[in-house]
Amino acid sequence: MIRLQGKTPKLLVVGDLMLDHYLWGSCARISPEAPVQVINVASESTLLGGAGNVINNLKSLGAEVDVISVIGACNTTDELKTLLLDIGVDTQYLITQKNRITSKKSRIVAAQQQVVRFDRESVDEIPLDKQNLVLKNFKKIVANYDAILLSDYGKGVLTHQLTQSLIATANANNKKILADPKGLDYTKYKGAYLLTPNKKEASEATGIKIKNEADLTRAIKQIKTQCDLTVSLITLSEQGVAIFDETLRTHLASAREVFDVTGAGDTVLASLGFALSCGLDIDAAVKFSNLAAGVVVGKFGSATATLNEIIEYESSLHQSISDEHIKTLSEMTLLSAELKSRGKKIIFTNGCFDLLHAGHVRYLEQAKSFGDVLILGLNSDNSVKALKGNNRPINPQIDRAYILAALEAVDFVVVFDEDTPLNLIKAIKPDVLVKGSDYEGKEIIGQNIAHELKLVQFIDGKSTTKTIEKIQKS
Repeated sequence: MIRLQGKTPKLLVVGDLMLDHYLWGSCARISPEAPVQVINVASESTLLGGAGNVINNLKSLGAEVDVISVIGACNTTDELKTLLLDIGVDTQYLITQKNRITSKKSRIVAAQQQVVRFDRESVDEIPLDKQNLVLKNFKKIVANYDAILLSDYGKGVLTHQLTQSLIATANANNKKILADPKGLDYTKYKGAYLLTPNKKEASEATGIKIKNEADLTRAIKQIKTQCDLTVSLITLSEQGVAIFDETLRTHLASAREVFDVTGAGDTVLASLGFALSCGLDIDAAVKFSNLAAGVVVGKFGSATATLNEIIEYESSLHQSISDEHIKTLSEMTLLSAELKSRGKKIIFTNGCFDLLHAGHVRYLEQAKSFGDVLILGLNSDNSVKALKGNNRPINPQIDRAYILAALEAVDFVVVFDEDTPLNLIKAIKPDVLVKGSDYEGKEIIGQNIAHELKLVQFIDGKSTTKTIEKIQKS
């Protein structure tokens, strides 16, 4: 399904920036002073939160991103700007307000469980002069973006008046504006393309307890009508996402394992904005956002998902198509580097695989067992002819690649044109190189590059040559 590799839409995020601060430690005793845990802090980390997490998600997907917000004159702001600059996001549209404290949420975590959270922040609405400055900057640059995302955490940046002015300006420039809403009065977002409330938020905003499909239909229609939306949407946690434009439909969630839902709403907003900006329709965009959220909830804290992680995740759910697993050399070079950065053990093998038979499948299944990701280098038609003669291959390279990519054991297929896969092995730098047992005692191309060599026993009597001979005799 996912065909968004190489897309770099440009998006603008407006909203409440904050920091997510984590103190990581362990607990071995209860305090003698009070019945509370004593946490021995071993490390700490600080991440972009709120609208910053939306930005982080967009950058992870490959988008170009700018941000407009109002921040405080405080140490937290210095940390915030540094983190934004570190991911290549310009801070020129951040407006400083004296006596304002930029939000910082500090969490103490022991054994992957939050023990306590404490916040430092200002939540008063920004004054009119700052609202006017936000709007002035917005009007100056709005035409440069594919879509606008409003990340409202109720911290005072997106006032009712400012939000309505931003939406009117975006609509006048024919730009989609998506908002993650807060509060009970959704008329604040009237005229947006869509909102992303969850079921609880939608129930509170409409006064309708969503217990069945009839309640869902009433609530989602009410939000669409009251807010004059193009599309009305409600996220339903493990039940997926409901959409209503002219009809109601629900796309089931893709989460395989839920570890932490922190920031999942940011991922939904970011992935929807990204997908729509790449030209996907609303249903395809929602399916994409479900997959992105499925990746993120399997991580701890405010997390992000890359396109490659989403593709890998979709594949693990058996929802992807074979085309998505066939890569070029340059694509595979970048992807293998990312996989290694995530601690994945890469296996590589190669061959002609002309007429696929049980011996091939068993061999590939055994190869996959040596690590996490199996990359198969496939000899091109020209390469097969050079090795096997002018009557080979029987099946052209695109057919062979497609069939191999459909196998559960094979994660990626890369066609190479040379007699040997040396250049491919140099680019991938696999952890494990796998060959057939007939190579025992022989020099193997790439053996000095991979960390480990594994030889796999073939099944007796199973070979492409013997299959061809049998066909010719019949």
